[in-house]
Amino acid sequence: MSATSVLVVDDSALMRKLIKRILTDGGGFEVHTARNGLDALDQLPRVQPDVVTLDVNMPEMDGLTCLSEIMKRQPRPVVMVSSLTSDGALVTLEALQLGAVDFVPKPGGTVSLDLEQVAGQLVAKVEAAARARVSRAGGLAARLREQRGEVTQQQRVVRRTGRGATGSADAVLIGSSTGGPALLAQILSRLPGSLAAPVVVAQHIPASFTATLARRLDETCQLRVEEVTRPTPARAGHVYIGRGDADVVLARREDGLVVRPVPAGANYRWHPSVDRLVASARRVLDPARLVCVQLTGMGDDGAEEMAAVRAARGRTIAEAEETAVVWGMPGELVRRGGASCVLPNHLIADRIIDWVG
Repeated sequence: MSATSVLVVDDSALMRKLIKRILTDGGGFEVHTARNGLDALDQLPRVQPDVVTLDVNMPEMDGLTCLSEIMKRQPRPVVMVSSLTSDGALVTLEALQLGAVDFVPKPGGTVSLDLEQVAGQLVAKVEAAARARVSRAGGLAARLREQRGEVTQQQRVVRRTGRGATGSADAVLIGSSTGGPALLAQILSRLPGSLAAPVVVAQHIPASFTATLARRLDETCQLRVEEVTRPTPARAGHVYIGRGDADVVLARREDGLVVRPVPAGANYRWHPSVDRLVASARRVLDPARLVCVQLTGMGDDGAEEMAAVRAARGRTIAEAEETAVVWGMPGELVRRGGASCVLPNHLIADRIIDWVG
């Protein structure tokens, strides 16, 4: 079996050398390099890489333009390598909307001599990307636009059979990782501002990205979307995004339910932890009145606690393999028998509305 091939695209010769060494030594990948977007597009038909790592800021053709062209010409998994600045966060989220599978932050800026700090993350994300699902002409964002326009018999069945079958809910909990930011935009934008329960999201993402993600979602959603930076009353019609590199939990105070940030728990591998969020909700709310949604992502974060919600008569949704960028987290929930239903991503918002009201 041949090694996974990777095309590393970066205008810095030093960064190309560092990334190539990390991927070769740490993952046994076959690595090719390109000095900018034009060079990458020229090499693409010849090299036919399984994965592309793509810098954002490059001369002649920047990363976003190159990403768009890759998705139009020869779609394949792309991992962005981006700085941790606020501008870098905005561009990276745009890249995820255009079809990038994931991103790795450069800890030291555009030319990062500290790249070894994220070497393990880079190898793991390229490995996951090699198994990811991508599509043509704008990646996930285009596929979601197409799906939103479809009115299928399956959608009509979901709306007819779900409504009123098991009553309302006290909270909607969403877990998401690789491929999640673009999918969150699609799902949350379809929920009405009158949704009768708060929505809390644990999306695996660095802290420097969550404020930008919350702002972008707030601009496109009827629901009010905010990053959780302090204890905040959990209100219906609001979405609360857990701050990256920390955890987010639900708690009970004298004046009602609150969502609050807490330091990343050492017992949890990914952050914000989906398992920790759901576990906290099970302690302060009736699990039978929870709606949990497990979206795309690698690993198994959330599967154990969502399965416990299902066992306690709560309602759970696992994204279907056919639409998940990476069917790790939702697949694990299904394997544990913890999914009330398994739905393609374009039907998930309808089911939430049916169950919550």
